[in-house]
Amino acid sequence: MAKLKTDWILFLTVLAMTGFGIVMVYSASSAVAKPYYGFEPYHFVLRQIFFAGASFVVLMYFKRIDYRALNTSAWAFAPLGVVLTLLIAVYFVDHKSHRWFAIPGVGQFQPSEFAKPALILFLAYFVSRRTQSINHHKTLKQAALAVAMLAMLVVVSDLGGAMVPVLTAVIVFWVAGLEWKNMRRVLAVGALLVAIFVIERGYRLGRVISWVDPNYSKIELIDTHHWVRAYVQSSTSIRDPGYQPRQAKYAVGTGGIFGVGLMGSKQKLMFLPEAHNDFIYAIVGEELGLWGSSAVLFGFVVILWRGARLFLLAREDFGKYLALGVTVSILLQALINISVVLDMVPTKGFPLPMISFGGSSLLSTLASLGMLLSVSEHEG
Repeated sequence: MAKLKTDWILFLTVLAMTGFGIVMVYSASSAVAKPYYGFEPYHFVLRQIFFAGASFVVLMYFKRIDYRALNTSAWAFAPLGVVLTLLIAVYFVDHKSHRWFAIPGVGQFQPSEFAKPALILFLAYFVSRRTQSINHHKTLKQAALAVAMLAMLVVVSDLGGAMVPVLTAVIVFWVAGLEWKNMRRVLAVGALLVAIFVIERGYRLGRVISWVDPNYSKIELIDTHHWVRAYVQSSTSIRDPGYQPRQAKYAVGTGGIFGVGLMGSKQKLMFLPEAHNDFIYAIVGEELGLWGSSAVLFGFVVILWRGARLFLLAREDFGKYLALGVTVSILLQALINISVVLDMVPTKGFPLPMISFGGSSLLSTLASLGMLLSVSEHEG
């Protein structure tokens, strides 16, 4: 078979979404940057441009390298080991949130973002060698150990940050042939652990309650002593966990079909916290309306289409599961972010891939998409 050429549809989609993200970061952050950084409205966008350049170099590196060269134990385990080490180190370095390494003059580095591409490489390597014994207890134990170690270290600082890599692993194993009896066990254990971690932190429980029963009217029919309300309020300084999604819905509703125009958002003027980060999709909806919001969704649909196509066309199992892992990881994160902004699920901080401000997220995403492009370019 002749060597496949660059997937220009996917490549140009990635470039367009990254460029669009830079524009929206400037629009959403310029007003916020002024009071915090003097008269420097370009504070956030300049950093995003810097990380976009660095991320593009990483994307091109993985795009040009033959993806089959990644099918080694070194690539499967070394990145995973580095990420695990960084997650342990950041716990002691960042005493407040256990999430960030501060890089003077550049910004912050979040190692949990790199758990995604590291785990994708490991899954592709592991599953491609165990397709015939995917339901064997030894296979499941080994995979569960690796995923659990990574997830537990991420959960220490960020429960939501562990969701995407864990769900990606579950979906990859399910597609690889995981039997329903094993899948039910995985889902049951996962649901139990999520419930424990949510209840363990009052602010997490508060976010869930604000979504399902914001006035505690149903809960306090049972909890007549108001213990749940007191527990939630004692563990967080935020008295209204539903504020952000409510403001986000105001933004999207204001935008209507055509939007109020680029740079015209009112919600970004301190009304909607994290407007240039996790809730940037709301600003897209307010300024560019239904058309702009749909264009972002269309970009992710294109990634789904090209990723699914590569999964079906790749002749080697490693390439199949590499394409599957990258596609699922990016689409899951986008789906969760947009669902949070539209108040369809409880609030959780997730950057929108390629659109939200954040160097770690952008670097991780473009590295993953570089591997996806490599499957296209070198399969044959």
